[in-house]
Amino acid sequence: DSNKLTEIKSFNSSIEFQNVSFTYESSNKPAIDNVNLTINKGDYVALIGESGAGKSTTIDLLMRFYDPSKGTIKIDGTNLKKISKKSLREHIGIVPQDIILFNDTVKNNISYGFENPNIADIKKAAKAANAFDFINDLPNGFDTIIGERGAKLSGGQKQRLSIARAIFKNPKILILDEATSSLDTESEKIIQQAIENLLANRTVIIIAHRLSTIIFSDKILVMDKGKLIEMGTHK
Repeated sequence: DSNKLTEIKSFNSSIEFQNVSFTYESSNKPAIDNVNLTINKGDYVALIGESGAGKSTTIDLLMRFYDPSKGTIKIDGTNLKKISKKSLREHIGIVPQDIILFNDTVKNNISYGFENPNIADIKKAAKAANAFDFINDLPNGFDTIIGERGAKLSGGQKQRLSIARAIFKNPKILILDEATSSLDTESEKIIQQAIENLLANRTVIIIAHRLSTIIFSDKILVMDKGKLIEMGTHK
């Protein structure tokens, strides 16, 4: 009964996974196997492990694309199942590895999901994402249509638009699926800087592939075959 669901207004203390297991219908092995973890507000957490270790499943459960087969996930002490999905997702921003862009203007791609967004805020987000200059150089600036899946943009430009969108949304919790896309060193630096601007003052969970990302995290979670096998700082 959707009337009984809580709307969360903010994120104040922690996200907790308590004995969480999850098995996809198509499988007989759990994708996540009895995971216990706490992410405190303001933490910068790196999730690492081989492909299929359970990293993406962990994120999908936090977003409530699925519910645990066993165990509980809580945010600020409230079971996720008791929270409306819409209100939960309003607090979470995702920069996915497969960047989703629409055949629409740059402006509408950055402010996707918001009605009557303020253009000054869109430009501010673009600046923080190091995307402002290349957008201004496009034929119609922020009103340029970027083509199907952003076909008219380079890989690095798409990534910066995706970061601009996350900055514009200004979420309390940020999930970053760090793309291993082979960017040249120059764009790499620009994007690294954009990501740093995005991380400021947020709770961050990053699915990490590069060592540089992992070194600065408060907590590294190492996953293997659905289990959380190690947890600690880089040291």
